[in-house]
Amino acid sequence: MLLSALSFSLMGVCVKQVGARIPAAEVVLARALLSVALSWWLLRRADIDPWGRRRGLLIVRGAIGTLALLCVYAALAALPLASATVLQYLYPTFTALLAWLALGERIGRRVLAAMAVGWLGVLLVAQPAALLGGMGRASAPSLPLIPVLIALAGALCTALAYVSVRQLGRSEHPLVIVFYFPLVAVPLSLPLVALDPVMPTPVELLWLVGVGLFTQLGQVWLTRGLTALPAATATAISYAQVVFAGLWGWLIFQEGIDGWTLLGAALVLLATLLSLSGRSEAGGRSASPG
Repeated sequence: MLLSALSFSLMGVCVKQVGARIPAAEVVLARALLSVALSWWLLRRADIDPWGRRRGLLIVRGAIGTLALLCVYAALAALPLASATVLQYLYPTFTALLAWLALGERIGRRVLAAMAVGWLGVLLVAQPAALLGGMGRASAPSLPLIPVLIALAGALCTALAYVSVRQLGRSEHPLVIVFYFPLVAVPLSLPLVALDPVMPTPVELLWLVGVGLFTQLGQVWLTRGLTALPAATATAISYAQVVFAGLWGWLIFQEGIDGWTLLGAALVLLATLLSLSGRSEAGGRSASPG
């Protein structure tokens, strides 16, 4: 889950590099085409049947994941990196609740504490003055409403996709689950790209390759984490992505790091440690699939 968080944070950097000119659907399509090729190669290399057993649920997971990606990429292009990340990180709460309702996974006290501490840390890293319309910092602008709503929709779709991955992990190999995601994303995003095609420059093409590469790596590690851990525990660990986002925002996009950001990063780290210590309480399995 930590490797997944690092990969997705680097994916966010790549998306922001092209998001001002390249539509979100085109970024999704580029990512999907590269991921289909990489996933197929990994499946052939491991001699695994790529089509899986529960094909209906695999397709549904791919469709929900595609919608989540469209929302996440659009939010990353329109919002500051830290703010877009914190809004996306409403999904662990959604995931824990959905996993409890749909899968009957009990939420242990330490995982609940990790979620609360991690969410507080996420808010601090994202500089809540901006999220609350400038309260507390006169220089912090309000975030535009439509991108915020898109980010929230992305968080909900992400939670739905993660719960479906948890369910699929009982019968499918992680590489099969990863393969179906871009396989479904290509036909879903292609019509949107045809409506508003933009030819990327050579530099933008490299960034798009980065989106596909880091998303693929993130998906592989994410799927392995979600199929080996209870959903609430796994997503609590992934709060570490917010720390990475704050770091890249400072190094690449000149987003300042103040005392609140450092405190938030410490809380996110504490949430990760709490979630790891709460694995046995939540009934996690330690064996890695495949």
